[in-house]
Order: sequence, then structure tokens, then C-alpha cells
Amino acid sequence: MKISVIVPTYNRPDALQKVLDGLVGQTLLPHEIIIADDGSTGETARMLVPYLSRQDVLVHHVWQEDKGFRLSRIRNKAILKAQGEYLLMLDGDCIPERHFVEDHFFLAEKGCFFQGKRVIVNEKSQARFTCSDMDSFARRLAHALNLGISNSHHIIRIPFWPAHRTLKLSGVRGCNMGFFRKDLVAVNGYNQQMQGWGREDQEIVVRLYKYGLRRKENPFRAICYHLWHRQNLRTSLEKNDMILENAIASSAFFCDAGLNQLITDDESKMNEII
Repeated sequence: MKISVIVPTYNRPDALQKVLDGLVGQTLLPHEIIIADDGSTGETARMLVPYLSRQDVLVHHVWQEDKGFRLSRIRNKAILKAQGEYLLMLDGDCIPERHFVEDHFFLAEKGCFFQGKRVIVNEKSQARFTCSDMDSFARRLAHALNLGISNSHHIIRIPFWPAHRTLKLSGVRGCNMGFFRKDLVAVNGYNQQMQGWGREDQEIVVRLYKYGLRRKENPFRAICYHLWHRQNLRTSLEKNDMILENAIASSAFFCDAGLNQLITDDESKMNEII
């Protein structure tokens, strides 16, 4: 099974570089990494140059013009670009533990999507936190003891820990999720009516539940380390809350403004990815 990792980013090349270093050092390399760039300046493109020429894993840079926070749209562009049957969503400020892709591969299950967990690296530790910290349990423990990270119970990887399944909406974190691409296509991807920060992940989860999937979780596998950042502006949250409420109230799982908006000029693309 080919795995594509989709990494949204916006003008944070220092964090993105750490994420990429984590992905190219995985115990199981993905087939490809797609940088889903929501309008970053040339600094990000320049940082990506050595990664784009790697031979061991394909790295693509998908960019759109900066017209505000359009995470749903750039994720959809990356989904259309992806060649993998299974897609991992990993935020551009979330460094993956070195078994991240291997764990997602092991935990992938038809009829489910997977919700991974995150360790939060706080402001005082985020600048110096790198992949080396995750390769050493002693370093991770030192960060925890020094209060440099929270959710520190996730630093222990327990391969035999059983996963569980749920239909809850609470606890959805779009920074670390795994989907079969055909399921995302079936619900028309992310809802592009949701612009500005907030609720796009809950909204697609609502529709995936209505499509018939369940959410699968495991607290000790497929972990990422979320680097601190300033809080995003939440000026669109009220509008996005309303879209989410409409999705909950509706019986439909197919959104009106998703992948179809990006492929109306070339319907053959939809046939290629189904």
C-alpha cells in the first residue's frame, strides 16, 4: 500500500524543515511527501530545494496564492496530487516520531480513519526541539521533567497496546490523521466553504461518520510532537461553527464545495483517483 503524507504549511520553514527531517528518517518511508503550501513566501520554496531532489522518497510542493487561511482548499489540492491509497495528514509544525508512518500503516483499517495523538512542545522548548530529541527516550523524558512538553504520557511507544474505535466528535485533531483516499473522495474532501481557522477537521469527521466510517485511536502509536506557535486569528470561527452545525444536522456526507470545485475543468481527474 502506497502512503502519501500531506503536510500543510504557511510561512514557517524552520518548523517545516524539522518535520521533513523527521519524515525522511522514518523506519518505513512513505511513497511521497506533499507540501501543501497555503501561500508561503519564497523562503519556504528555497528551504525545500534539497528535499525536492531526494531519490529515496518523492517530495512535491503544491502551492496556492495567499488569500487568507484556506487550509481546506490546499489540503484538497494535495489530495488530488497524491498517488497513495492511504493519506496521512501531518501539520507542518508537528515532528513525527520515527515509527510514525510504520504505525499508521499497521493501524490502517478499512471502514475506519485513524486519529493520532500529539505531544505538545511548549514555547521555551520548541526552538531547540529536533528529531534527535525523539530518537532518545532519555531526551524526551528530560523535556517532560523540565516541563518543556505536555501530554507527555504519549512519549512511550507501546506497539502491543490495543486500538479502540469511536463515533465521538470530541478530541478530533487534524494535525495527525490517516485516511484511505477513496473515503476522502467519497465525501468530496474538505469543505472549502470553511475559510479562516477552525472546525474544518470536525466538519469532515462528521461527514465521514455519516458515510459509515468509525474513528480509530491508539494513545501509544503514530505520535507527533507539536511545536508551539502563537494562536491563530479566530475571526471566522462563528461562520465555521454554523457550517459545522449544518453538517451535524444534515444526513448528507457529500459537501457541495470540496474536491469537485478543483476538478470541474478536468473531470477525468476524478476518474483517475476513484
